[in-house]
Amino acid sequence: MTTQTRTPLSKERILGTAVALADEGGVDAVSMRKIAHALGVVPMALYKHVQNKDELLDGMVDAVVGEIDPPVAGADWRTTVRERVLAARRMLLRHPWASRVIEERTRARPDPTPAVMAYMDSMIGIFRAGGLSIDLTHHAMHVMGSRLLGFSQELFEDAADPDAPPAPPPPPELAERFPHIAELVMGISHDQGSVVGPGCDDQFEFEFALDLVLDGLERRRRQDGRVASSSSSST
Repeated sequence: MTTQTRTPLSKERILGTAVALADEGGVDAVSMRKIAHALGVVPMALYKHVQNKDELLDGMVDAVVGEIDPPVAGADWRTTVRERVLAARRMLLRHPWASRVIEERTRARPDPTPAVMAYMDSMIGIFRAGGLSIDLTHHAMHVMGSRLLGFSQELFEDAADPDAPPAPPPPPELAERFPHIAELVMGISHDQGSVVGPGCDDQFEFEFALDLVLDGLERRRRQDGRVASSSSSST
C-alpha cells in the first residue's frame, strides 16, 4: 500500500494560487475560501502563512514583480531601462489585474512592497551607472512614474473592440464647438487590421512615450556632462 505525500502548504504556494485565480477571474475573484479550495485545505490553514487580505495582495504584487526580467548585461543605460520597462509591461499583460493592485497599494501605504522597492532601487542604480546625476535621476523617477512598472494612466481609453466598425465622424455641431478634437479624430489613421484592432495601438503609444522620455533624459545627461566639463576647465 502506497501513501501519497501531500505537498506542504507554504506562502509561495498560496501566492501562486492567488495569482492564478486573479489571472482567471480578476483580483475580485480572489478569496481565502477559493484559495483554500484550490489547494485542498481548510481556510484557517492559510492564516499560518498569510495574516490577512492586505498581506495577500502585497505578496501577489511581489510575486508578479519578481517575474520582470533582470537588467540586460553589457547594454547602455537607455537600452537597459527600455528593455526592463517593456519586460515589466509584458508581465502586466500576463497579469492584467496587477496594475490596478499596484496602484491601489501604492496609494494605501507609504512604503512599497519589498520586491517593488528592490526593483525601483535597481532602476535608480541603472540611471546612476549610466551617468545621470542624482538630481536628474530624481527627475527621471518622477517623470517615469508608473511607467517604470510597465503601465501608465491614460487620458483617453480609446482601444476599441477589434470587431467594431470604424467610428463615425463627429457630428457637425460637435466639430464646430471642439474643432481641434475633431481635427485630431479625423486626422489619425488607425490600422483596422492591427493586432489591437481599430483604435489606438496601446503598445505603440506606450513605447512612443517611453522613447520620448528616455531621449529627453539622454539629452539632459549630455547637457549636464558638458556643463560639468566646462566648469572644471574654467577653474
